[in-house]
Amino acid sequence: MVLLYSFKTKMVFNWYKLKTILWYRLFFKSIGKNCVIFSPTILTPESIILGNNVSIGWRARIEGVKQYQSEKFNPKIILSDGVSIQQNIHLTCADSIQIGKNTAIAANVSITDIHHPYDDINIPIEQQNIKTKPVFIGENCKIYNNAVIMQGTKIGKHCTIAANSIVSGDFQDFCVIVGAPAKTVKRYSFEKQAWLKTDANGNFIEI
Repeated sequence: MVLLYSFKTKMVFNWYKLKTILWYRLFFKSIGKNCVIFSPTILTPESIILGNNVSIGWRARIEGVKQYQSEKFNPKIILSDGVSIQQNIHLTCADSIQIGKNTAIAANVSITDIHHPYDDINIPIEQQNIKTKPVFIGENCKIYNNAVIMQGTKIGKHCTIAANSIVSGDFQDFCVIVGAPAKTVKRYSFEKQAWLKTDANGNFIEI
């Protein structure tokens, strides 16, 4: 039974890998070697650049927004070598979203470089012109389930984002980021060769 399940799983994987090679390659802005895309909900491939060995899980919505209301945009989504994404990602981009090498994204994560202003109370929020600010996520990061990465966020390399966190702002390399709103709670000290507690700004707390 286990062997049969394993065989079926491998067959499904190989089918989607073949489809990625033969079909999606025709439409993506750029796509590297050994990528696999599992049955997405929405993709705008002309806005997406994939490195090598990128995996995108089931029901992905990865969408470059080229126009909103009367304003036009030139979205650029970059998933670098080795990026892996689990099911149900919701990524919307009108400016730039870049995810670094070998970063792993768990299920139900949202990432956007778009903000819907609420300034004019005479216009419904959804009908007001959007504002954008690029998002950058460094290499070797892990983003856990249900996290939300907001517009303008910059995350350094080798960071862990806790489940259900709402992340906005700039974060240093080698951080543990937790909460809603998210804050740095630990950072790796190369001087002491250990992960140490920090204040919300990532400064080490003396113990």
